[in-house]
Amino acid sequence: MARCHHLLLLLPLFLALAAANPGQGQGHHGEASAVFIDATSHRYLRDQQADDQGVSMSLNDVSAAVSILLGFAPPTSLPAVSSSQLNKVLLPNPFDRPRAVFLVEIDGSSASADSFVSEASNIFKTRIEGANNAATGLTDKDELIIIHSDESLGLSGDHLDSELSSLANWLEGSYQKSSGKLVIPLENGNSLTLLLNKDADLEFASSLASLLETIKRAIQVHEDFSGVISPAELLVCHFTGIKALEDEYASREIVKQGTEVVRRAVTKAFQSLHKAYKGKIAGLVISTKEPSSFLGSIIDAPSSLHILRRLEEASQANATGSVVLVRKSLAWITGIILLVSTLIGVCLLMNVPLTRDTLLYSNVKID
Repeated sequence: MARCHHLLLLLPLFLALAAANPGQGQGHHGEASAVFIDATSHRYLRDQQADDQGVSMSLNDVSAAVSILLGFAPPTSLPAVSSSQLNKVLLPNPFDRPRAVFLVEIDGSSASADSFVSEASNIFKTRIEGANNAATGLTDKDELIIIHSDESLGLSGDHLDSELSSLANWLEGSYQKSSGKLVIPLENGNSLTLLLNKDADLEFASSLASLLETIKRAIQVHEDFSGVISPAELLVCHFTGIKALEDEYASREIVKQGTEVVRRAVTKAFQSLHKAYKGKIAGLVISTKEPSSFLGSIIDAPSSLHILRRLEEASQANATGSVVLVRKSLAWITGIILLVSTLIGVCLLMNVPLTRDTLLYSNVKID
């Protein structure tokens, strides 16, 4: 997978700020933290002012921001105060939107955003306040591809071993099939060792592998559509691995190590996406203490149907282009042959001797 070494995207903010306890009441999502991210090479976000550091947005506002980044108009029901909030986050150029968003939700609260700040990226931090009904504005009619991480991977048997081996290579670690160990090196020289016979360790590794497969799949789909059609692309990942480690090991060292590994993995994922999409992609990372349905609220559109339909359209477009090319080639070849034949015939006729024994006079009775 391609890596972008000259850009350090601020992706590791996925753990953001610790979220408040979920609110009470049916359908209420509580409060979480979110970070909008783009790179300095291609800006889509405003610089966050000092007085906006503690800003909060409703889930509806976040949904509208995602819709705008994808190149769609926000919901018509968006109130004026929400428009003002979006104006603080997004640059005001409607003709320059990335039309691709990597949306990640991380369950768990083992780190703070301040420990992941990178000066090489542009970010906008905010809190998400609970909302009973988030109006996203994304519908089945939009030219949109949605790729879910849970659609990308089914870990079982030989496929499990293959994906874990790929994951280990990606993170410069090792996977020992015989002992069921996945070893991932850390920046401080230590290593995170996962015992895959434990459910929590396996879920953590599966979440990482699913993230990797989602990135690969997204890049492949993006390349398939390149030069054919240009739909908006939304990549959705719900990472539950850290929460699984917290439930199993509480606040032990393995949770901190897992957090560092996820930070590296998401950073590498964004670097690969940034290079594949030539900078035209933005990120939104949401951190919650408890499992939530933020992603389900923000996204209200079918996913696999979008992908299948777009792939079919792309395939049909490629097939139509091939047929047209063949027909044009045959037409040109036939035309050239006819032209050459006509010229040869004319030349032969012009050089025929005008005597009575020629074919021109074959039907003439000789006296």
